[in-house]
Amino acid sequence: MSADVITWELNPGRPALVRVPAFAGLAEGCDWLRAHERELTEALHRHGTIFLRGLPVAAAEDVAAVRDVLIPEPTPYREKATPRSDFGNGVFSSTDLAAALPIRMHNENSYTLTFPGRLLFACLIAPEEGGATPTADVRKVLAGLPAHLAERGRTSGWTLGRSYSDYVSLPWRTAFATEDPAEVERYCRENGITWEWLEDGNLRTSQLRPAIIRHPHTGEEAWFNHLAFWSEWSLDPDIREAMVDEFGPDGLPFSTGFGDGEPLTREDVDALNTAYEAATVRETWQAGDVMLVDNVLCAHGRDPYRGDRRIAVAMGRPVDVLDCRPTVLPTTAVAA
Repeated sequence: MSADVITWELNPGRPALVRVPAFAGLAEGCDWLRAHERELTEALHRHGTIFLRGLPVAAAEDVAAVRDVLIPEPTPYREKATPRSDFGNGVFSSTDLAAALPIRMHNENSYTLTFPGRLLFACLIAPEEGGATPTADVRKVLAGLPAHLAERGRTSGWTLGRSYSDYVSLPWRTAFATEDPAEVERYCRENGITWEWLEDGNLRTSQLRPAIIRHPHTGEEAWFNHLAFWSEWSLDPDIREAMVDEFGPDGLPFSTGFGDGEPLTREDVDALNTAYEAATVRETWQAGDVMLVDNVLCAHGRDPYRGDRRIAVAMGRPVDVLDCRPTVLPTTAVAA
């Protein structure tokens, strides 16, 4: 393949993939990325996810170098919800959850007012089995939803409730990166979040966010939220029953609903997850692979796996939700 021509491999059920030329070193590979930035961006907007195979990426510092070319504007990780390891220089591990557990589809930080426009995943150690990072084009997800669910999302948005604790989910000190309750309150006030301090010193929050937004550059509508991801009905039934018994229906670490106040049913969430599954593509990781995801156009997840797995993640190109023509404005006013 000529170094001046990008030839995409397009196969059903798999993301758009290009096998990059053989480079003498990473500096040469980064030069190639810079030279083809326009074509890569056009492909990213078209497909939502692009896979680059063959870059000489072997360590976190290599990931940072590629990140600085493809997504040079960093996005802070706000309102942390899952554990990650810090590899340094703005590069993190993918979510540190048990290998046997799948991670459902979600758009990164869909619950924050400013979120990353691009995500970069890089494979440093490929797992022995499984462990793909599937993505789902949320333009297709929206088109595949039952009309009544899409309309509820369009007209009322979605709600997120969080209960922070030291035992499940993350403690508020970790989530908000502060020891000062006043700083938490300031952040919540500035970001449209209602808060309540509990007698045991823990925190409960709620917020209303749009479920449908438009891509800031292409103008296309996207199903952009964590509605199904954090629904109690997406939990394993035994885990859900145990957590409800332990914490009560109002004390779950995460709870979601539409902004109309009507509760989500198991059938609603099953329909949402079915739409994600129909739009999902995946590629088996190989060491050195780099995957670039448009976070507005694609949700992502993780398949269970066996063996060592080290996927590095970087986020950037911050996007303000108000620049995405949301169908519902974000607010603290959660419908009763």
